[in-house]
Amino acid sequence: MKTHNFSAGPCILPQEVFKEVSESLINFDNLGLSVIEISHRSKSFVAVMDEAVALVREQLQIPDTYEVLFLQGGASMQFAMLAFNFLSENGKAQYLDTGAWSSKAYKEAAGLGNAEVLASSKEANYNFIPKDYEIEDDADYFHCTSNNTIYGTQIKKFPQTEAPLICDMSSDIFSRPLDVSKFDLIYAGAQKNLGPAGATLVIVKKDALGRSGRYIPTMLDYNTHISKGSMFNTPPVFSVYVSMLTLRWLKANGGVEAAQKRNEEKAALLYNEIDRNPFFTGTAAVEDRSTMNACFLLNDEAAHKEAFDAIIAEKKIYGVNGHRSVGGYRASMYNAMDLDSVVALLDCMKELENKF
Repeated sequence: MKTHNFSAGPCILPQEVFKEVSESLINFDNLGLSVIEISHRSKSFVAVMDEAVALVREQLQIPDTYEVLFLQGGASMQFAMLAFNFLSENGKAQYLDTGAWSSKAYKEAAGLGNAEVLASSKEANYNFIPKDYEIEDDADYFHCTSNNTIYGTQIKKFPQTEAPLICDMSSDIFSRPLDVSKFDLIYAGAQKNLGPAGATLVIVKKDALGRSGRYIPTMLDYNTHISKGSMFNTPPVFSVYVSMLTLRWLKANGGVEAAQKRNEEKAALLYNEIDRNPFFTGTAAVEDRSTMNACFLLNDEAAHKEAFDAIIAEKKIYGVNGHRSVGGYRASMYNAMDLDSVVALLDCMKELENKF
């Protein structure tokens, strides 16, 4: 019986990728060596890095004026790294606070210089995306988080601004087409739509760098990694390799445009059931609902949680418990999730309804 993986991250990846990875763990590129033991300077791995970068560029149609990097430290390292590179000592950074991760990003910048929260949905438990705000044209940058895994909200339309636009896209990159030219920096932890934890994708506009006027620690300077092609130090070899395979899979399955259609179909099915079924309630504002992470509650948890949890366990539904800070349920439907898994969860919800 198939296990349906709704985990928020690390999360589901394509089965085809796992099969190729399993072979490469024993014999990679006919070397008689594992992919996790070869030198990152070898021709075989340099080819992996080059293909991974090329596939990112192709799938997101990235202009030549941008660099693509695979770094370590997760998106959490980027919270400080971007501030070092973009926030000048006498400048200002503005943040859109839409959840736990944007809040943490803001705190890192505030510890380095002048940063402010321009708008926030915190008082409403982050159940919507603020829209009524005005970005200052002379800000060093404006930062937002495109998708909020904990609260199930997603930015549907990015703001127009003269200030440099920076976005954390960890949980929805490659899930929909994107105009990269609107952004000065995009960053994303790999462990959602790209690969296993360990690598962080960074897309940065080259001429946006070198303006902060402050000392930047070597490892936190984007130009350090640009100059060495993401190999200033040993890169996360395994994560980059699996990311490259996942990008191949994405391309073979129609790219981001086709992924968007599949993701919207999956999300529509689940949200329609949440709205129809009298046992459940969605938590996010309808206009801001995420296609990646659907968060919902039982209307009477005391009466029905035990029964529902037993149903989802029996049907091998994995990873649907809400984040520990908010409770409830969360169904994460990343690119690699098949429609039949969403249908299996819907069947569980209907079974609960029929049981009482």
